[in-house]
Amino acid sequence: MQKFTRLKKIIDEHNSFLLTTHVNPDADALGSELALHAVLKKLGKKVRSINHSATPYNLEFLDEEKVVEKFDEQTHSQIFNETEVVIVLDLNQANRVVKMEKSLRSFKGLKICIDHHQDPENFVDYFFGGAEYSATGEIIFDFIKETGIVKIDKYLAELLYTAIMTDTGSFRFERTSPKVHKITAELLEAGVVPSFIADKVYDQFRSSRIKLLGRALTSVQTNTDGKIAYMMVTLQDMQQCGASDADVEGFVNHCLSIQNVEIGILFYELKDGIKISFRSKGEIAVNKLAGEFGGGGHLNAAGARLFNVPLNEIKEKVLRSALKYVDGEGV
Repeated sequence: MQKFTRLKKIIDEHNSFLLTTHVNPDADALGSELALHAVLKKLGKKVRSINHSATPYNLEFLDEEKVVEKFDEQTHSQIFNETEVVIVLDLNQANRVVKMEKSLRSFKGLKICIDHHQDPENFVDYFFGGAEYSATGEIIFDFIKETGIVKIDKYLAELLYTAIMTDTGSFRFERTSPKVHKITAELLEAGVVPSFIADKVYDQFRSSRIKLLGRALTSVQTNTDGKIAYMMVTLQDMQQCGASDADVEGFVNHCLSIQNVEIGILFYELKDGIKISFRSKGEIAVNKLAGEFGGGGHLNAAGARLFNVPLNEIKEKVLRSALKYVDGEGV
């Protein structure tokens, strides 16, 4: 892990920055990206935030100045050539930027990764963070506080609080440490209203989500010993409910709410493949399970994305592999 003084020095010595995060960004990804964007703007730097995916509608409140752009190959064809430093946040595998991957890998300037996931790919010049952090938002907080690069105002506090709150499962997950609570206390002192953030993130979904959730819950099944629960969301479900990607966020967690279940899995059918979300309890390493299918993530929360494979075929393969982990063979 690099020291934050190195990151500050890089920022001080360069003028133009491009920020990006992973496909289908969550609140930690967007909160961290927008927080760093705001820091760079405060310093008078030239900065653009461009993501492969559009911002989920329930998280648009984070981007109050609408600075995040959705990547378009024609519009942004020269953006990498016009930038000195590229910073990727909340990801550590270059393929997570999808259509931007080729340009990212071939970029001749300085490449930086700020992230808290395990097993990082070596595709950058500098890496800041580590798996000991609860969220990428916590890394950005530490960077700001340790270097004193800017003062944390209410807007920055809201971004960082949202990032940390969501990636700790509303302060329920294992990495919810005393330090995390001290950080959030400081963010509250800066003006964050927890009820406002929670309402925006969790209680402002469209009716399409409720309809889709009903279908997903109806699809829930468990394996013979009841330790694995899985659900499915099909293209037909999405179309008939008028739903979007943002509506599926968090569905997999319902699988873990079933008594005795240790691994929860969501199979989400896409136009060109399948997205799989994994959740687990205790020491069951679903990041390794996801890794068997080209994915990754955290010990208890991971995912994978496969292209041009039938849903039923991959479902059976994943469930067979998952059995090894509840039996302790895959740990």
